[in-house]
Amino acid sequence: MSIPQLPLALRSTPDQRLETFIAPPEGLLAQLRALALAAEADWLYLAGAHGTGKTHLALATCAVAQQAGRAASYVPLMAARGHLAQLLEGQESFDLVALDGLEAIAGERADEIALFDFHNRARAAGIGVLYTAVDLPHEIGLVLPDLRSRLQQCARAALPVLDDAGRAEVLRDRAQRRGLVLEPAAIDWLLSRTGRELEHLVRLLDQLDRASLAAQRRVTVPFLRQVLGPR
Repeated sequence: MSIPQLPLALRSTPDQRLETFIAPPEGLLAQLRALALAAEADWLYLAGAHGTGKTHLALATCAVAQQAGRAASYVPLMAARGHLAQLLEGQESFDLVALDGLEAIAGERADEIALFDFHNRARAAGIGVLYTAVDLPHEIGLVLPDLRSRLQQCARAALPVLDDAGRAEVLRDRAQRRGLVLEPAAIDWLLSRTGRELEHLVRLLDQLDRASLAAQRRVTVPFLRQVLGPR
C-alpha cells in the first residue's frame, strides 16, 4: 500500500513559527534555526509532554528550512505505525527531516528497525534530523537497543509544561495576531472552565474567532457562555 507524505503546506499555519513560540527554553530556537539552515548542525532530540509544543516547533523548523530554499520533510509518526519503512524510503534526499512523536512507533520492532536504518542513511547523507517524543529515548518503550543508542547521541532539549500564565500568554498572542479582541476575564474563564490542555484551548480559540467574526462581537464572558454553553 502506498503511504503518501502529508504535505507540509497543508499542516503548517502562520501560528506555527519559531518566533511565535511562547517561553522557549534558553537557546532552543537558535538550535532549531541552525538545524534548519546548516547541514553540519547537531541533530536534535526534543522531549516534552503532550501539549508542550513539539509539533509546533517541528513544523516551524521545517518552515525555516523551506524559506531558506532547503528541502524539508515533516513526518508525523502517529500515522506511520506499522509501515514506517515505506514512509521513510527516500527521506534522506531531503535537507531536513522532522520525525514527530517517536513514542507512536515504540515497541513496533519492524518500525524501530526502519527508523534505525533511516538514521544511519541520513547520517551518511549528511542531512539534518529533528526527533520529537514525550520523553527521553530510554523512557518511551523502544525495544531496539541500537536505536536507543543512536538517539542518545543526539543533542537533547526538553520542553516544560506551561503554567496558567504561559497558557494565557499563548491565547493572547494568537488572538492578537488574528485581530481578535479577547478580554482578560474571558481568558480566565476559558482557563478555569474548559480545561488546561493547550491544543484544546487553541481549537476553542479558532471556534471563537469564527463566532466573533460572524456575530461582530467582542469575546466577553457572556459571549463565551453563549457560544460554548455553561461549563
